[in-house]
Amino acid sequence: MADPLAPPASSAAARTLDLAAPRPVLGVLDAMAIVVGTVVGAGIFRVPSVVAAHAESTAVMLLAWVLGGAVSLVGALCYAELAAAYPHAGGDYHYLARAYGRRLAFFFGWARLGVIQTGSIALLAFIIGDYAAGLLPGAGLAPWAWAALAIVLLTALNVAGVRQGARTQNVLTAAEVLGLVALATLGFLARPAAAAPALGDGAGTAFGLVMVFVLLTYGGWNEGGYVSAEVRDPGRHMARVLVGSILVVTVLYVLVNAAYAHALGLGRMARSSTVAADLVAQALDPRAAALVSALVVVSATTSANAAIFTGARSAWALGRDFALFRALGRWHPRLGTPVNALVLQGALALGLVALGAVTRRGFETMVEYTAPVFWFFFLLAGVALFVLRRLEPDAPRPFRVPLYPLTPLLFCASSAYLLYSSLAYTGVGALVGVAVLLVGVPLLWIGDRHA
Repeated sequence: MADPLAPPASSAAARTLDLAAPRPVLGVLDAMAIVVGTVVGAGIFRVPSVVAAHAESTAVMLLAWVLGGAVSLVGALCYAELAAAYPHAGGDYHYLARAYGRRLAFFFGWARLGVIQTGSIALLAFIIGDYAAGLLPGAGLAPWAWAALAIVLLTALNVAGVRQGARTQNVLTAAEVLGLVALATLGFLARPAAAAPALGDGAGTAFGLVMVFVLLTYGGWNEGGYVSAEVRDPGRHMARVLVGSILVVTVLYVLVNAAYAHALGLGRMARSSTVAADLVAQALDPRAAALVSALVVVSATTSANAAIFTGARSAWALGRDFALFRALGRWHPRLGTPVNALVLQGALALGLVALGAVTRRGFETMVEYTAPVFWFFFLLAGVALFVLRRLEPDAPRPFRVPLYPLTPLLFCASSAYLLYSSLAYTGVGALVGVAVLLVGVPLLWIGDRHA
């Protein structure tokens, strides 16, 4: 099948594109560090109290975290087939292009650049800023300034070279995983707090809300698709990367939540807005809560670095295929990175940080801004597996999703549910995100006219 995104031979893009391309320099552990670092962000320090508030018992709460891992594993198996069959730095962008054509792929690329990835980077930067300002009050920087500084420094590291970005990610992910293991250990060693009554009512709708938050906390494992072109032997290794990452994340999440429940009990978990800090205060001393702030900064920085790394890859793919964004489609031959894509992505994320500084609701606004658009395209990626099986039945598939078609059907159903939930439970930020997506309509029209 011809590349559905190949520009016409006479187009300006075809004449001016820099043909330097990603090189397979990443090993399995490098790629897993990116995926695990993306998933295990600050959510594990925020979401458990919300889950506990809607769970009728500790067993139900832990079951929700196990089910979240199982649902994510189903999705990872689907993505493993796509990434192994079509290794490409564009990730979802490339799968959507092959399945649906260049116009829908353009909208996804624009959504990643204007909404999904830049919003996620800004969201994580706000978390870094809030906690860094508390840890280092003597520095005299406001939280938004710390957030902006984090984006600038991490973008610069990724511009410097793919190995620098990967090494930074490896160190951050290792520190993050060790920190969560230490937190879980403290929880199991702590003397249990006095019991407090649970808040959950056990209703079916409450458990559905529990799963919304749990699955959002597991989000981000699909970013592995964006590094598939830079993984050595992706046909053999991408399934290991995605499945292995989900298993690591699931074990960490279940352990940490079990530790929270042991040290604090379900009732105190539900009433706490800083559940990890309360655990450390219970196990050690209230003054040790600063350790939790440091761990949150590490976790958010890890996820932000991974989001910057992978987000620039889809922007690069967009620039390769559409003349309007052709400056983004250049891979620097010496540094081995998409420099222009990284710089523009960083600039847009800084713009969102400025917006959050004005509204004073940076974190919440960014969640609303990104969620509906993200889950819409996630659903389309799941359907793309069926479409590509039909359109390209003879394409080499080193890994095939087990129990086809049941497994991808389950993945599509969960994505549709999260799309509905993200629209039902969010506010004006969601409308702004959808509006930015629709800006892609005139951009596509302009791009086609000047191709």
